[in-house]
Amino acid sequence: MSLQPILFVDRDGTLIEEPADFQIDAFEKLRFVKGVIPALLKLRDAGYQFVIVSNQDGLGGTAYPRAAFDGPHALMLQVFESQGIVFRDELIDCSLPADNSPNRKPGLGMMTAYLQDRSIDWARSAMVGDRQTDLQFADNLKIRGFQLATAQFGGDWDWAGIAHELADAPRRAVVVRNTKETKIRVEVNLDRVAEPRIETGLAFFDHMLEQIGKHGGFDLQIHCDGDLHIDEHHTVEDTALALGQALREALGDKRGIGRYGFTLPMDECLASAALDFSGRPYFVFDGALRRERVGDLPTELVPHFFRSLCDAAGLNLNLKVEGENDHHQIEACFKALARALRQAIRREGAELPSTKGVL
Repeated sequence: MSLQPILFVDRDGTLIEEPADFQIDAFEKLRFVKGVIPALLKLRDAGYQFVIVSNQDGLGGTAYPRAAFDGPHALMLQVFESQGIVFRDELIDCSLPADNSPNRKPGLGMMTAYLQDRSIDWARSAMVGDRQTDLQFADNLKIRGFQLATAQFGGDWDWAGIAHELADAPRRAVVVRNTKETKIRVEVNLDRVAEPRIETGLAFFDHMLEQIGKHGGFDLQIHCDGDLHIDEHHTVEDTALALGQALREALGDKRGIGRYGFTLPMDECLASAALDFSGRPYFVFDGALRRERVGDLPTELVPHFFRSLCDAAGLNLNLKVEGENDHHQIEACFKALARALRQAIRREGAELPSTKGVL
């Protein structure tokens, strides 16, 4: 039996905008939060069901008659349903804060049936709200909580970001590697395109690493403080190891990836990178670099970088380059690797691309 992820969602300030008096008791007060409908559609298509969990202070009393609530609430549900969004359940607590009701968020009194439901995928389930009490509710349920950004209560998220986080399950990793020789931080997000941010103290090496992020089509950030007063070796090697580890961690179990991949011309050069995220590191380099250095990078460290990357990433890479200009040859190698990575990390479904059952 497959488990069912649920998005528990607050109502006022989360699905619909909250007015200054905190009561949506008239049709003219009904306004939908920006981006909520496309986000819920994306989450629906990713398999989520939706449950409203809302505190409605004093609902049903003289200050907040039930009839004033029911009309706008029913219209809200009808608009959502017209767009293909149906709520599995509505859990609404009508108590006042002073009542200390166990049903009132962040309490879990209304959640008894859900806590006993073994069909729920709690690892993927989440809570979205606009207040700290919504995050406390999520913490009490031991699920992930998202606080929408509002001028009134703070928060860091918008609906598009939440949908991306939950539906796309972005493959990210942060690797911090500190030794007596280098201090390195590498961040990758394989499902986000962004300008690479690289700083290693070696300008030409930075330029080559930028090719990996730019042509690989993913977000890459690298900062390295290395013992360049000794030489460049530790900076290049340790950066490769940290980057390889980050790629390996971000790919996870590698389900759905293309796995393989690129031949690339650059002026007089021709570089090819055939790679496989097989989990079995191996590196073959076929090329001849004639200069001792290009910029501030010793050319002997170029194949060493790729070998170290393969060791840490569990990558099989066969890299071949031919040409006359060493700058062009090195850059072509990095670009070919990047384009091969772009093909290999691209999601193509949910299957594991291996007959072994593991990569």
